[in-house]
Amino acid sequence: MATVTFEDFQRIEMRVGRIVAAEDFPEARNPSYKLRVDFGSHGVRRSSAAVQPWYHRDDLIGRPVVAVTNFPSRQIGPFMSEVLCLGAVQTDRRVILLRPDSEGELGARIA
Repeated sequence: MATVTFEDFQRIEMRVGRIVAAEDFPEARNPSYKLRVDFGSHGVRRSSAAVQPWYHRDDLIGRPVVAVTNFPSRQIGPFMSEVLCLGAVQTDRRVILLRPDSEGELGARIA
């Protein structure tokens, strides 16, 4: 496993957001949703999340998440994904979306 410096880590901007909209994304290679995530004063951003096998769309609405907000946007089929919602990949390949323990301020930076 490659190591990174603390300075490298500090350059990655992870923030608390809340999913405010989720819709099916049938054009994606893997079963996915198109998400809109509210980061408070940092705005609402779009994300593609390949979590459809494990999460029902309606259960995602209102869910807090942790996302990387300073990666370049990435074209996923016809959709431009602006942030990367973080998830823990289990040994059975299931993905569990990361979220803060308690309600926190939208846009709060993870340090």
